[in-house]
Amino acid sequence: MVIGLYGAMALVALVIAAGRGDPDLYRFGAQPHWPLLAGPAAGVAVGLAVVGLTRMATRYFQWARDLHASFRDLLGPLTGREIVILALASSIGEELLFRGALLPWLGPWLQAVVFALLHVGPGKRFLPWTASAFALGLGFGWLAVWTTNLGAPRSAP
Repeated sequence: MVIGLYGAMALVALVIAAGRGDPDLYRFGAQPHWPLLAGPAAGVAVGLAVVGLTRMATRYFQWARDLHASFRDLLGPLTGREIVILALASSIGEELLFRGALLPWLGPWLQAVVFALLHVGPGKRFLPWTASAFALGLGFGWLAVWTTNLGAPRSAP
């Protein structure tokens, strides 16, 4: 089901990009600023930083512990394999749609707003998730613009 959802997001991204007349969802601009592997390496570094900050927030803030518990209740117990599949599917589907298709069309700020709005959870307890989705959407958007491709933001989540 997860792969189907994020596969559909990737398909929507392709339709949007084709409608814009620019079906290349990976690169921005003609001249890349970064070597091929530098973007994904930057993305992995950003991703590890986000994971570290999330773990710190869960340790030190009650709202983060409540959010963690809410997701655990919502998703149920996940195996390591399921976590990897969810992370890979979401990173590919979301980056293709939000940064690949919407970013060149809407710009960094508006694509981050759309990204956050699609991360509104059931109830006020999910507001930190929505706020972090906005911040991460904006950060990943600027990372894509800075590196001129989706290698960095796709590698980060």
